[in-house]
Amino acid sequence: MTADDRPTAALIIIGDEVLSGRTQDVNLKYIATRLGELGIALREARVIPDDRAVIVAAVNELRRACSSVFTTGGIGPTHDDITSECVAEAFGLPWEPHPEAWALLAKDYASRTPPVEFNAARQRMATMPRGAALIRNAVSVAPGFRVENVYVLAGVPKVMQAMFEAIAPTLTGGRPTISRTVHAARAMEGQIAAGLGAIQADSLGVALGSYPYYRSAGGGVAIVARGIDVAAVDTAAAKVRALFRELGFEPREGEPD
Repeated sequence: MTADDRPTAALIIIGDEVLSGRTQDVNLKYIATRLGELGIALREARVIPDDRAVIVAAVNELRRACSSVFTTGGIGPTHDDITSECVAEAFGLPWEPHPEAWALLAKDYASRTPPVEFNAARQRMATMPRGAALIRNAVSVAPGFRVENVYVLAGVPKVMQAMFEAIAPTLTGGRPTISRTVHAARAMEGQIAAGLGAIQADSLGVALGSYPYYRSAGGGVAIVARGIDVAAVDTAAAKVRALFRELGFEPREGEPD
């Protein structure tokens, strides 16, 4: 068995618009994939409302439980963008103008043609917990920030991704997650369940996931083996291929077309 002693992470997705169905979140997939590549195990993801008490409680719980916490959403200029204030409260820090962020945004708005007023609403994006370290934003200037092990990112996917890539080189990781996918047309989960369960029991350190798929040409099942030990993952995938053949199906590598 390969012990998974990698750093751990949690993701807090903040926004009434996500919970209402108004906005479809795509940040989880990106962050989970990148963390896996960096050797950081994402242990939990929560979607929570723009509610001060809920945000503060989630930040405090998860920052103590995981090596790092990432939040997305709620750092814009409007009244419901309260993530920054809540992170300050969670850490017991003053929420105040950040000199570097203030100068950055003031310069950006003044340089536009025509110049844009750096008004009170926009100034909220430069108001942060005291001592916060900025996370650069190569897309729209307004930065995210970090306080200890909590990384506060934008909710807009393109901006969030730019912020994440700005901090990625600084994150402490471990062995990356390895995955192998094997699929077979016409196979059904009920047919492979017993055999797959036996393979899982014999594949410590590897997680096997079963995913039925449906296509115009017919359906089937895809099995994904994930872990941090390449040999163990490859061995489990080989057993899955053998199981498909034993049951009369032709296994194919990768995701189904």
